[in-house]
Amino acid sequence: MAHLSEAAAAKINEICDRYAEERTPLMMILSDVQKEYGYIPLEVQELVSERTGISVAEIYGVVTFYSFFSLCPKGKYVIGCCLGTACYVKGAQQVIDKFSEILGIKPGETTKDGLFTLDALRCIGACGIAPAVSINGKVYPKLSVNAVPAIIEEYKNAEANV
Repeated sequence: MAHLSEAAAAKINEICDRYAEERTPLMMILSDVQKEYGYIPLEVQELVSERTGISVAEIYGVVTFYSFFSLCPKGKYVIGCCLGTACYVKGAQQVIDKFSEILGIKPGETTKDGLFTLDALRCIGACGIAPAVSINGKVYPKLSVNAVPAIIEEYKNAEANV
């Protein structure tokens, strides 16, 4: 979506139209755009600004403040490693380090093939099953470092069978 196609611009305009009657539509618009495309680049922010009258600076501030919005494309599989206190104490740092080592990326980055994004999360509310990792909403409880290679292989094999 680096340069907006006519279809993408039309879809974003449609999203903006959904919330035309709302007093404060920005979060809803950005959320829908993020769901549709996986990220919110500057070109999209500019279009939303034109449609809503909200400055690009304000939109950029919202996109960069909230961690669930992204300025860059995310991988097909987003690996969210919880580093909250309970998870951290039970070895979450070693788990995220193993994902990072195997995938060759740091937290916040995406693999060159666009398959995986690795995110460090503050708390996912799964303290009782720490350390916890979420991949596209599927939670892996009490994850050990030794389980990481098999999880990555599971997703790579799923891709090979598509």
